[in-house]
Amino acid sequence: MAEAYIVAAARTAGGRKGGRLSGWHPADLSAQVLNALLDRSGADPAVVDDVIMGCVTQTGEQAFNIARNAVLASRLPESVPGTSVDRQCGSSQQALHFAAQAVMSGSMDVVIAAGVESMSRVPMGTNVVLPQKAGMGHYMSPAIRERYPDVQEFSQFVGAEMLVSKYGLDKDQLDAYALSSQQRAIEATRAGRFADEIVPVEAILHDGTRTGELHTVDEGIRFDTSLEAIQGVQPLREGGSISAANASQICDGAAGVMVVNERGLKALGVEPLARIHHMTVIGHDPVIMLEAPIPATEQALKKAGMKLDDIDLFEVNEAFASVPLAWLQATGADRERLNVNGGAIALGHPLGGSGAKLMTTLINALRQRDGRYGLQTMCEGGGLANVTIVERL
Repeated sequence: MAEAYIVAAARTAGGRKGGRLSGWHPADLSAQVLNALLDRSGADPAVVDDVIMGCVTQTGEQAFNIARNAVLASRLPESVPGTSVDRQCGSSQQALHFAAQAVMSGSMDVVIAAGVESMSRVPMGTNVVLPQKAGMGHYMSPAIRERYPDVQEFSQFVGAEMLVSKYGLDKDQLDAYALSSQQRAIEATRAGRFADEIVPVEAILHDGTRTGELHTVDEGIRFDTSLEAIQGVQPLREGGSISAANASQICDGAAGVMVVNERGLKALGVEPLARIHHMTVIGHDPVIMLEAPIPATEQALKKAGMKLDDIDLFEVNEAFASVPLAWLQATGADRERLNVNGGAIALGHPLGGSGAKLMTTLINALRQRDGRYGLQTMCEGGGLANVTIVERL
């Protein structure tokens, strides 16, 4: 079977809710990343076999197959197809898996895996709440309710608090972790470690005002942050530990990677950045929901014939601080190798775009630190988790 290689990776800097990317239509923002991948790889646009894009809230401006709309907004020709994927927060990580599987099978040679979420323009949950208000029913069917009779709703917020209880965590630990995420993101930004991965785009405000300025710094980073400020943010529920300060930030953003096989490498005439070494996806308890990266990591390492110590860097999405903290406790991984440039608590979590975003950052960090193997995992709605292990080349 053929190998799958990543030859280009790019992301926008994250934009805060109502911030510097909120004026971008998500198809147009995605197109900026697609164009950047063409530029960075030097690929003839016509050789791209498919564009697979992750997006969670596929309604409004993100409806009607956002991947195809992104293609039509980019320099790619009409002949390039596109399809959209929803595996919740792991959508663009799953897009990467689908792209890798396509080129490994030999049915395609050059595929772009990408993702986008404009959480300013298409608020999280819109595709669930509006149909319910219109009397179109609830996503939890009678059969699901029968299977989970004590569950009114599968909730990530409930799951995050369940992790706190199960792993003996408290708000102080979550807040301390959140501070470290901010500090690492600040350090990485000031050291220019994100410069090579970020696609500069014009900052366009929500009212359409074009600022004429390039957006190149993740807007969610709190450069003046302090532990006291984080601790001062009240929990989302009385008696809880999860607060807006120790959870991922609402974010606008897009990211993508170009995936090829050996024929694709020859056609493009480029050297690969990384090789896809292993891919895993699992289902787990949908109630606690966010615990799935733990068994997924164990399964991935076992199937890959690897040990935790073989991995140089880890990216575990910071949906809530309790997720990486529980993962660290369960796996025994080295905190110094986890999310070394900060995570979604500081940088933002553009839902369907986060999988490709984290992979872009992981490959870049492996290069900067002369690492070989990187592991990325993501908790996902419904109790799912993807794991991708890459080898830097």
